[in-house]
Amino acid sequence: MRQNPAKWLFFSALPPFRGGISKFSAATIKALHTSVELKAFTFKKQYPDMLFPGSSQYDFELQDVGAKRVVSTFNPFTYLFSALRFRKEKPDVFVSSYWMTFMAPMMIFWTWFLPRRTKKIAIIHNLNPHEKRFYDTWLNKRFLRAYDAFVVLSAAVKKEVLALKPDANIILLPHPPYELDTPRLSKEQACAALNLNPHKKTLLFFGLIRSYKGLMELISAFELLGQDYQLLIAGEVYGDAAAYQKKLELLSSSNWRFDQRFIPEEEVATYFQASDLVVLPYLSATQSGVRALALSQQCPVLCTNVGGLAEGLEATNQGFELLETDPINFSKRIQSLFNQGDILKCKAHLSQSNLNIEQAWKDFASGLIEIAQNT
Repeated sequence: MRQNPAKWLFFSALPPFRGGISKFSAATIKALHTSVELKAFTFKKQYPDMLFPGSSQYDFELQDVGAKRVVSTFNPFTYLFSALRFRKEKPDVFVSSYWMTFMAPMMIFWTWFLPRRTKKIAIIHNLNPHEKRFYDTWLNKRFLRAYDAFVVLSAAVKKEVLALKPDANIILLPHPPYELDTPRLSKEQACAALNLNPHKKTLLFFGLIRSYKGLMELISAFELLGQDYQLLIAGEVYGDAAAYQKKLELLSSSNWRFDQRFIPEEEVATYFQASDLVVLPYLSATQSGVRALALSQQCPVLCTNVGGLAEGLEATNQGFELLETDPINFSKRIQSLFNQGDILKCKAHLSQSNLNIEQAWKDFASGLIEIAQNT
């Protein structure tokens, strides 16, 4: 029996759109479906093709969650069509994922058409974008004013929300880990699949590559490490891919692999299982789906202490903080973690932690339902 028969509408990037927000939202919907009556909606088009920096916005191999495609961010006429569609549904709860101020006008516009009784909740992945613009604060204030309650994934984002709306009804629900439905491989098997040396200490940089994620800093630090290390980079570049390639080719070591592409779901686990340490040297951040993936694959993480990226990392024995990204201190930090046995201890802890991923998503859904009920 459903615990809450309320009618929910959920809007976000969802399959066939790819990326972290889509993956997160699909998992959230799956968890919510057991407790609420829910209809999901997504974009017709998220970005104009000519402005999209990657190879494609879509992955049609992703599991379909039944989301209706109703709006294009760059076509204001579809704002009205989608708003009327939402109003016709007469939802008790309307949930929208928010991660970019560019989408604020559209999401504010929708609230004008929703029934007065509808509870409007935003899951805020990012409030302040990594590449800041002069209008961000102005739009964020108006977006926060239009919604009744907020779910955030890190204390850093919660602080940003409260700075603009001190009386906000807000709950912090940490990012649950992801389930990957793939066979578990040994490091030797995973390295063989990727043509890597299983006897070297493998550092992994995974996911969408943008300048603020610190890959250049990682390559500079890797250059100072010995021949017993290898660097595995996997992800699509948004920006100047040639700059990364050139920097790698100038290294004295050839112990690196650069898979410059979007990694399909069925291949993701192999990269983590081939690695000893996932490195997230981000220069700015809120939280990271890559950290959640690493947790599910029992792989320690080393990440910068920016935004909410390192929240609870060491306290839960899931990884380590990186305090400095200059090459010398960065490389010394990596060496000390391996030399002192910290990596092995962390791996042992993660392998014995009996992580219940399904329950973690149920808990997230319960928190979302709770704030809806209390709004």
